[in-house]
Amino acid sequence: MSFFVVAAIAASTALSVYGQVEAGKAQQDELNRQAEEEKIAAESRELQRKQELNRVLAANAVSASMSGITGEGTPASIALESAKQIGASEGMINLSDKLKRAQLRRQGTIAKSSGYIGATSTLLQGATSLASMPSSGPAPVVEGTPT
Repeated sequence: MSFFVVAAIAASTALSVYGQVEAGKAQQDELNRQAEEEKIAAESRELQRKQELNRVLAANAVSASMSGITGEGTPASIALESAKQIGASEGMINLSDKLKRAQLRRQGTIAKSSGYIGATSTLLQGATSLASMPSSGPAPVVEGTPT
């Protein structure tokens, strides 16, 4: 009878360990997928910002030329400073997007590690349960001791 109890505890422990490891891996895969989706979304947002900027710059150029303003002097300086600010803004947005993706990947790694830690804990609990089971066999006889 105790064989069946030991087998049941071992099977239960093994199944729980497997489930925890796989859950950690699945969570990591999901977070990596989210990071990739965020990368694609960030690239799309960047493309939209660039297209809008190009429209605005083109409209400004047309407006300035229709007003008879040349591309020299103050208008050119303003356009250059504006382009520098836009470039700095784009850099900050890109950095923020990269940090968000890196955070998702770190969370995935942590989730996977947590699965392994939980599995190890389950193995130790299973081993403790097996070790604490009473022996059902006859008591050992030691020579030289009175009975």
